[in-house]
Amino acid sequence: MMGKTSVRPLRVVLALLAPVVTLAQSAGQKSTLIINGQSTQVPVIQINGHPYVGLEALADAVHGSLSSLGNMVALSVPINSATGAPSATTSAAPPPASVQGTSNLGFSREFLNAGIEQMSTLREWHTALATAIQNGIPLSTGLLAPYRAQATTNLRLAAVAATTPSDRSAYQLLSKEFENMAKLADKYVNKRANMSYIPTDALQNDDLNSRILACGRSLGSMAASGQFVDDGSCD
Repeated sequence: MMGKTSVRPLRVVLALLAPVVTLAQSAGQKSTLIINGQSTQVPVIQINGHPYVGLEALADAVHGSLSSLGNMVALSVPINSATGAPSATTSAAPPPASVQGTSNLGFSREFLNAGIEQMSTLREWHTALATAIQNGIPLSTGLLAPYRAQATTNLRLAAVAATTPSDRSAYQLLSKEFENMAKLADKYVNKRANMSYIPTDALQNDDLNSRILACGRSLGSMAASGQFVDDGSCD
């Protein structure tokens, strides 16, 4: 799994879950955005007779969250299961899944794209760590922080995109892979901070590193097949 990064195609994911009604007046006049019968302060602009709003302002108005990665943008709007109205207290993360074996529903396209992005970022994170160790580059939290931050964002995007049972099951494994990668990075950063010697081949004899590689291969196989199969590699 941990290999050279490749250029990935343009993907745009935009989830607008709350019903939105726009009341627009003529060009040059102030327009009012009404969401579920409630007036908001979200600016509305008119272009060629069509109303448009900014995503950041819209996310704030519906107590949602906006995440982006390259050309992918995700707007997560919590939904109250009883009324269908936005709820600021609803978590965007999917519930824990205990599905084992194969699910016949497969992955949704949105989750598969988000999962591939996450796997690629984890691969980049691992490559950066391995390169530093193999070349004796001083490790620090700051050196690896951009990879951790991007992987955190990607994991949140995967959570938003998870809709099928297979998506939710695979999300749990993606989350476990992220946690293990964070533990591996912290382990060697802490060794460096404590002035402990780190052999250039340290990762080759590291059990946690072996588990990360095995899980990565398993996740890659799932992405290729489009089906969830838990072979225990990510436990």
